[in-house]
Amino acid sequence: MNSRAVESEPEVKKGHGAPAEVEKESFAEVALKLGGKSAEEARRMGAVDKADDQVEALFAPQYQTINSPAHRAVWDAQTPINEFISAPAQTPPHVQKVMDDSLAVVRKHFQARTLLNEAKNSIAKPVLDDLGTAGYWGLLVGREYGGSGAPFSSFAPFLTKMATIDGTIAGMASVHGCIGAVDPVRSFGNPEQKKKYLPLLASGQRLSAFALTEPNAGSDLTALRTTATRDGDDYLINGEKLFITNVTWGRTIGLVCLLDKKPAVFICDLPDKESENFYFKPYGLYALRYASNQGFVMKNFRVPAANLLKPIKGDGLTIAYHGLNLGRVSLCANAAGTMRLMLANMLPWARYRKTYGQAIVSRELVERRMGRMAGLIVACDALVEWCAGLIDKGYRSEMECIIAKIFGSESQKEAAIELMMKTHGGRSFLHGHIFGDNVHEYLAPCIYEGEGEMLGMAFFKSLVKHHGTQFFEPIGKALAAAGIKKPNMTNPAHAWALKGPLAAYSKWYLGQMVSRPSWSALPPMPETLRKHAEFAAQWLGRSRMEVSGTMRKHQLGLADRQCRMSELSQRIQDAITILCTALYASRSQEETVRVAADCVCQDLTRKLTGERATDRYYRTVTKLGQAIANGEFKSIAGLPEAEIMMSYKQD
Repeated sequence: MNSRAVESEPEVKKGHGAPAEVEKESFAEVALKLGGKSAEEARRMGAVDKADDQVEALFAPQYQTINSPAHRAVWDAQTPINEFISAPAQTPPHVQKVMDDSLAVVRKHFQARTLLNEAKNSIAKPVLDDLGTAGYWGLLVGREYGGSGAPFSSFAPFLTKMATIDGTIAGMASVHGCIGAVDPVRSFGNPEQKKKYLPLLASGQRLSAFALTEPNAGSDLTALRTTATRDGDDYLINGEKLFITNVTWGRTIGLVCLLDKKPAVFICDLPDKESENFYFKPYGLYALRYASNQGFVMKNFRVPAANLLKPIKGDGLTIAYHGLNLGRVSLCANAAGTMRLMLANMLPWARYRKTYGQAIVSRELVERRMGRMAGLIVACDALVEWCAGLIDKGYRSEMECIIAKIFGSESQKEAAIELMMKTHGGRSFLHGHIFGDNVHEYLAPCIYEGEGEMLGMAFFKSLVKHHGTQFFEPIGKALAAAGIKKPNMTNPAHAWALKGPLAAYSKWYLGQMVSRPSWSALPPMPETLRKHAEFAAQWLGRSRMEVSGTMRKHQLGLADRQCRMSELSQRIQDAITILCTALYASRSQEETVRVAADCVCQDLTRKLTGERATDRYYRTVTKLGQAIANGEFKSIAGLPEAEIMMSYKQD
């Protein structure tokens, strides 16, 4: 992977650069202090922001956030259209074989109804072993360590295919390879650690997880309480973790804890049985019910000192942040596969169920629901292909992957509740129904990999960080130096104190006032999709003034304007999704894909403009629903027919 971290003797590659020096105080810490926040709050928020800076320093300048497509679409004079286009992955033959064999394994067990163990509470061990033989667990491990070294642009859409058979198994690959022990060891491990662990992780002999969350630490990673204390050749770990997915006896985890009051990451082999030093703390959990999600307690639990990961820059938070983007794209890919299952499941019932003598498959509301779901699927596919392609090129892709995670999770939630459940009616809640049995699985992605609105604010922070550092931080420092709390530009003393930093901002602002949004050349594309791409590019080009105006209005109080940040962030995300989806669908030869993209782009455009749906839109989306009912949406071809539950005799 081009995004791996710089090691102890860094070799500069595409997507990498020599580690950059990170400022002592991050942008967030400075802004919070200037805004009057307590030293403790500023320190805590600054620690998270500094970890983000340290991850950023692992990438060459041209692949850092400031040069990412999402950032440039807002702040550059011209939206770089070509950076929103990713060609389909060129999957190496040996990787394709692993993927094909893995799909065959899961299909075989699905058809034989042997995916789950006898207790029906987790994926059966023979399934995991068969997948290990196929090479499934080593897709993201390099060939030199026994894996297949799959490009991420091949791995991510493959998870969509796997999710159409079983979403849990698709999710386990993401946990293991993206946010489990694979990425930390591959990216930050020394040669000895890689040699020891990567072959075991690739073969599936040691499935993995990442243990970060604690009873007191979720989104606030500065509240960690688990500690490591040196004891000879070992460290003694004390603390508790919870909501850890893919963790059970005999597995390997990346463990985040405090070492000398700073976050650190150890690679830990879990024991095969309970002891006074280590035991699991199970709890009732509706979601992730087959993925071994549980908590555990460590009391003087020994971990060899050689298992400590040591990043060149930063600490354990740097390691924890590094793999998150891979997991976010994988989540969107999983959602795209799960929604295909939902759509395929709706069709048999819609054909069977009659109201007033007419099958509901021909009713406009049901046709609209099917068309809407197809649009969500196409948009998720577009975001997955785009983000995975950027990661393979070497981009950090923080902002882009956040868009994919939020859109994928929210789309899956809408598809389940608004589209599938309402179509199936009361039968949705029967035992054995795809909705009733999995509703918590459909909703959980809105929370894990980062809760959506919190991530939206992280997106906004990444978007405004450079602009704030360049223009607003100097203004804040000038005010603080002059002892001014509320500037009044009619006061000569205030105007004099701000003359330097305010002049720089005024020059930028006036330049924007006389410029018009523009974009690089669009590729050949259908006229309907071209209009969507042009609208999105123009909207993004104008948004920089609204973003800067929001910063100017709230100034140092912006950190407390969470609702405004979240709302504005989502609008920019929606515009980027329109652009990405229109460009993606324009390359498709399938008419239903292009129409589905048109429909979802219209939906997102109305969110931005506040307009009502037109009759033309309703004609388009219901006609799309009819085409799906007629088998013209190839994305769901071959998926199994759903059983009609509580069938009734029809006249």
